[in-house]
Amino acid sequence: MRCPHCGSLDDRVIDSRSLANGEAIRRRRECVSCGLRFTSYERIEEKPLMVVKRDGRREPFERSKIERGLIRALEKRPVSQMSIENFINEIEDEAAQLAKASNELASEAIGNMVLRRLYNLDKVAYIRFASVYRKYETADEFLKEIESLGKGGLAEN
Repeated sequence: MRCPHCGSLDDRVIDSRSLANGEAIRRRRECVSCGLRFTSYERIEEKPLMVVKRDGRREPFERSKIERGLIRALEKRPVSQMSIENFINEIEDEAAQLAKASNELASEAIGNMVLRRLYNLDKVAYIRFASVYRKYETADEFLKEIESLGKGGLAEN
């Protein structure tokens, strides 16, 4: 595995973990040359999970899109990078399980998975993500979401 920092091909595996019910392996590696630690993933190559968008288009599932949204929502919040990584792995695993038969999943289902987990992880990040995901048209819709948080419940869209 090539080091993303120095380009060396000499590394050692520090830790390996099975993900997605044994369908993937996460490996923590350390470059012998520069000491950088990085993560690699090994997955079985299968038919790609397709996401059905609101307008009916289909596109391949992209882990990076969830990561970008989470990083924005969790900006300046006390959540570690490792927690974010685990969060994304859980979403990816759940999405794969739900779409097992058809290899397709509605984008709303993925968004709701993220919201449900964010609600339990960080309420501020939940509101940030929900404000973009649910595309509030008015301040009243936004306030209704915040009020439902105060009552201890997830607002349904």
